[in-house]
Amino acid sequence: AGGWQRYFLALVSLIASIALPFYIRKNQHNKLLAFGLTLILGGAIGNLIDRLLHGYVIDFISLHMDNIFYWPAFNVADSSITIGAAFIIFDSFFTIIHKHNLPIIFKIY
Repeated sequence: AGGWQRYFLALVSLIASIALPFYIRKNQHNKLLAFGLTLILGGAIGNLIDRLLHGYVIDFISLHMDNIFYWPAFNVADSSITIGAAFIIFDSFFTIIHKHNLPIIFKIY
């Protein structure tokens, strides 16, 4: 979308791209959280570059099955942000397990 959304979303991406490295550095001991934040940082930078160069984010991956099923178009940066958010959610479960001394079924190094 043009207009104010372009500038607002570019500003959000820019703020995230500036703030996330500090937060990653602060949490570098927590590998899952740091990896998730790094994926989100990469996606934010990718979308910011698209917004600055083209004025919008270019979605180029389109999944569909004949005329039955269409998944919304997306790009690698969107996938990176989504996977990074999943890592952060996954890490929060481990934090809860550790905080309440619940039994750990498996361990990630």
